[in-house]
Amino acid sequence: MAGEAWFYMRVARASLRGRNAGRTGGGRACSNIRAMHAFQIAVAALAAIVLFLHALQGFSTELRRAGGDWLQQRLGRTAQHRVFGFAIGAGATALLQSSSATSSLTVALVDAGVLSLRSSLGVMLGANVGTTVTAWLVSFKLTGIGPFFIVLGTVLSLSPVKLRVVGKAVFYFGLIFFTLDLISQSLRPLQAHPAWDAAMRWADTPWSALSIGIVATALVQSSSVVVGLSVLLAQQGLLPAESAIAIALGSNLGTTSTALIASVGMQGAARSAAIANFLFNLAMLLLLLPLLPLVVRTMAALVARPDMAVAFTHLGFNLLMALLFLPVLGPLEPMLRRIEQMLVPKIGV
Repeated sequence: MAGEAWFYMRVARASLRGRNAGRTGGGRACSNIRAMHAFQIAVAALAAIVLFLHALQGFSTELRRAGGDWLQQRLGRTAQHRVFGFAIGAGATALLQSSSATSSLTVALVDAGVLSLRSSLGVMLGANVGTTVTAWLVSFKLTGIGPFFIVLGTVLSLSPVKLRVVGKAVFYFGLIFFTLDLISQSLRPLQAHPAWDAAMRWADTPWSALSIGIVATALVQSSSVVVGLSVLLAQQGLLPAESAIAIALGSNLGTTSTALIASVGMQGAARSAAIANFLFNLAMLLLLLPLLPLVVRTMAALVARPDMAVAFTHLGFNLLMALLFLPVLGPLEPMLRRIEQMLVPKIGV
């Protein structure tokens, strides 16, 4: 896995080195050079994003390999109380850097009878809060620590077997920050490129930005990637804070698709847990929708740094959702079961 990561890294570096080539000329030659420059920027950014996604997936996989059994046991034992379930859901997601992984594992545990439906709902709400850590890590500009952890992880991977598993997780942790820095470098030239202004018209309203966040997250199956990119773009002034905030909020709903897909073919309680995760996020967005332009403008005005505005709003949205739904999980449980029974025959699952 480390070999694949270094391959992507070399591709991204090569693309970055090539972006400054051939900027002189006139007429048609100059136009061709600009087109080639735009293509090089796009390849560099895409390679860096692919590597970032690879790093996130690798980090989550290695952590689950190292402590997956412990996590399942802990979830089964402590998640029976909604508050403990919320806490372990938030902690596990912050550690794994993947709410999709936590929600899929939770649904699987419900299907296996290890977790009750009510217990799983607290874990799901906690996972939504835990995923906001990504925005904070990016906004704190900790990308400089990436090379240190890459080297440390490589050294540990050469150690005895027990440390080798930890070493791979440390390597991918460093790779996450390294690739964030790589994405930042690859996106910087876009500030002077006219094509970027045209592209940004797709996200110039809160509604369109919210839709982009939902669709993009459902496609890449990772809210961390979408939120991380929106924070980076806001940091560099390539995306208005208002649009970045709306994209981050939309990613909350988009990421629920992972648990929905995972629950296909499972028992009723597991499907109810996945549907509940979707409905909680949908309800919060519908409540926020009439006030969305006001909320994003207010947060962008209150917080001086655009990246921090995204992080604060993302965290506040998910904390508010937890505060609204955690106290009423008991009364909601039978309602969710009825909704699942009504929906499943209609979608043919």
